[in-house]
Amino acid sequence: MSSQDKTALAPSGGKTADKVFRGVAYACGILILVVLAAVFLFLFFRAWPLIGGDQAANSETISSFTGGKASNFWGYVLPLLFGTVLVSLLALLIAFFVSIGIALFISHYAPKKIATGLSYVIDLLAAIPSVIYGLWGGLILVPAIYPFWNWVANHLGFIPLFEGPAANPQRTVATVAVVLAVMVLPIITSMSRDIFLQTPTLQQEAAYGLGATKWEMIKLAVIPFGKSGIVSASMLALGRALGETMAVLMILSPGLSYSIKLLQASQSQTIAANIAAQYPEANDLGVSVLIGTGLILFLITFIVNFVARKITEKAGA
Repeated sequence: MSSQDKTALAPSGGKTADKVFRGVAYACGILILVVLAAVFLFLFFRAWPLIGGDQAANSETISSFTGGKASNFWGYVLPLLFGTVLVSLLALLIAFFVSIGIALFISHYAPKKIATGLSYVIDLLAAIPSVIYGLWGGLILVPAIYPFWNWVANHLGFIPLFEGPAANPQRTVATVAVVLAVMVLPIITSMSRDIFLQTPTLQQEAAYGLGATKWEMIKLAVIPFGKSGIVSASMLALGRALGETMAVLMILSPGLSYSIKLLQASQSQTIAANIAAQYPEANDLGVSVLIGTGLILFLITFIVNFVARKITEKAGA
């Protein structure tokens, strides 16, 4: 029977359901674009007094935010952007390899019962609110991690990143990066685990048939198959780290510089945490300045996701 005959014999109810589903799918896709455009327009128009308003008043507002360290918008936002990117990349660097290792252990090494239990724990960690991580970081991790960072400063202080003296308490970029790494680790682990489990059995058996060990099979079949998923998971985690607010606000001692001294306090601040800290006492013009920094963060996050999409397409090709 030809495909045309099968189509002719298909019930009309099925065709109607397909049309409805297609329409709903299109509507959802368009809705996403509308919401994205609405967010951008909201940020742009609320930030317009900063762009087209009285620049002398803007300068005075920015100077009050920074204690006189900056008097123009770019002098204000660029150090914040630097701190945001620095903290987020450090968190991703710490979490990435640990997450991939855990995902591979769950998918290919752990016994079934242990793998199931670990999967539940990972999924639970991904659902914990960021404020809980902030409380844990501020009350438990900050005092507990000081001896380690002090040892690092004493023995590796010749490296600019670890230049001492280590601040006590350790409300620094290094400590915040560790907390954010713990926050994004479940995201990377969960997505990587799921895609590793989808590796075709035939590819794995073919690697074994060539005489590969289990680790060699993972290098030949599992990791190449999951490359696009790993990239997507990493970029999703980076997006969460870029926008994290409460955990950073509760732990980091803020600064406004382009410093890479990870173990010293009052060096950097992130855009999201700065907005949360300054917003309660900001006047109308101050709110516009803060929304302007939020617009920059929105654009950076959009660019990160766009680049991740392109990388994922190349990895999946």
